[in-house]
Amino acid sequence: MTDSTLHYLPATELSARIRDKSLSPVTLMEATIARAEALNPQLNAICTSTFETAMNAAREAESAVTRGADLPLLHGIPTSIKDLALTRGVRTMAGSRIFADRIPDISHAHVDRMAAAGMISIGKTTTSEFGWSGVSNCPQTGITHNPWKRGMNAGASSAGAAVCAAAGIGPVHQGSDGAGSIRMPSAFCGVYGLKPSHGRIAYHPMPQNGLISHVGPITRTVADAALMLQALAGPDDRDMTSIELPPDDYLARIDDGISGLKVAYSPDLGYLKVDDDVAALVRSGVQAFTDVGCNVEEVDPGWGNPIEMEHCLFSVTIAMMYGEFVEQWGDKMDPGLVAIIRHGQTYSAMEYARAAGERLVYYDKVRKLFERYEILVTPSLSVAAFPAERLIPEHWEQHEWDWLRWAGFSYPFNLTWLPAATCPCGFTADQLPVGLQIVAGHNRDLLVLQASRAFEQARPWAQHRPID
Repeated sequence: MTDSTLHYLPATELSARIRDKSLSPVTLMEATIARAEALNPQLNAICTSTFETAMNAAREAESAVTRGADLPLLHGIPTSIKDLALTRGVRTMAGSRIFADRIPDISHAHVDRMAAAGMISIGKTTTSEFGWSGVSNCPQTGITHNPWKRGMNAGASSAGAAVCAAAGIGPVHQGSDGAGSIRMPSAFCGVYGLKPSHGRIAYHPMPQNGLISHVGPITRTVADAALMLQALAGPDDRDMTSIELPPDDYLARIDDGISGLKVAYSPDLGYLKVDDDVAALVRSGVQAFTDVGCNVEEVDPGWGNPIEMEHCLFSVTIAMMYGEFVEQWGDKMDPGLVAIIRHGQTYSAMEYARAAGERLVYYDKVRKLFERYEILVTPSLSVAAFPAERLIPEHWEQHEWDWLRWAGFSYPFNLTWLPAATCPCGFTADQLPVGLQIVAGHNRDLLVLQASRAFEQARPWAQHRPID
């Protein structure tokens, strides 16, 4: 087997080959690191490499296979960790000059679970500063390039993770999503991204961002995401929101089928602007659900426009978390981040509390849709990738910080904790990927995976590769 053959093999197949001893973890890691070393200079997806440590871990993984040890679920599989996640003994910059030299003495709970599941990290992947925006441009690490077209936005904040997945630098990658930060880069880069239900993967230390951030997988296939979720899901008392019920057997059940499912399709959630080429590709993709036997109905959910609530909750939280740095570091921070902090500081405590109450009312509106339908399908984003030096596409109304206007399909499902995934559903005339979002009701992660798998089988995407 050649290195080029390995680059795009899914983790499900790589894992099987490691277990039957037809593939050495050392060979796999050597190929993955060589791929990273060859491509990262042009993509800028890995900001802190841990290649030597990864090779040592691969040798230990091979020794475990040789001696017949019990192997964890993803034994010897290369992965990466987003630079927002704390990693014990490994630099964690959070995309900011403020923490350029920070080396934590603890790891996030999900990082420890990744290691316990046998995954071997090759390094930290790039993020927008503190994960605040959906653009792969960071004052500390520069532009992370979309692998389909250099200079274009690869999405954020899990920018490097999605780029690695798309470019064949490892099969499974860790992302996090506080306003679309798994789904946005996955959609822009033409890969699969899953934001599980809040609490499905325990998050500790929990970011103080209003309980909107979720940890989840970025992969090239739905089965790989199911496998990674299987490894990471489960309760942890340190996370007061973690789901106590044990996870489903996601991988074993993703092929159960969705024939007869009641599907709501909303092209705009009743209020969002969507570029014509994106809208057309998503509408064409929705036909796949009819083709596999679902009952599809186009709907206006009737939830209303939550933008004022979003502005308040999002900006106040960012101001609370990072406002202390502006006086000393403001001229070295992302200007958009400084602007949203300044905006967040204009709200009163009463206004924030009122918006928090509106969030609860909003959840109830969203919940009622899933009493009538089992899944909701929407565009993942309103646009395809645009130049990474811009916060907002040139043909859209401009704003000094509000990039949410082109990513309005994402944030509602962070506010409501619902599971949501993005699937590749085609390319624009400029050969830039477009994503289709699948959402299900409260804690129905398995259903999102099953619907994603059915879509993947009806409209395969893994054969499309930006880099051979």
